Amino acid sequence: MLKWALFFFIISIIAGFFGFSGISVATSGIARILFFTAIILFVIFLVAGILFGKAIL
Repeated sequence: MLKWALFFFIISIIAGFFGFSGISVATSGIARILFFTAIILFVIFLVAGILFGKAIL
């Protein structure tokens, strides 16, 4: 998921450089959503691993 966020971020930078502001805004929004979704999932799995890690093993 972070790879996709990085991909959309790079597309956003390139589009902004060439003057495509609409595409730049859209892809940066997608990148932001993917990034924060990945961070939220990381925190959820980190907490679950800390709380229930010994029960799984």
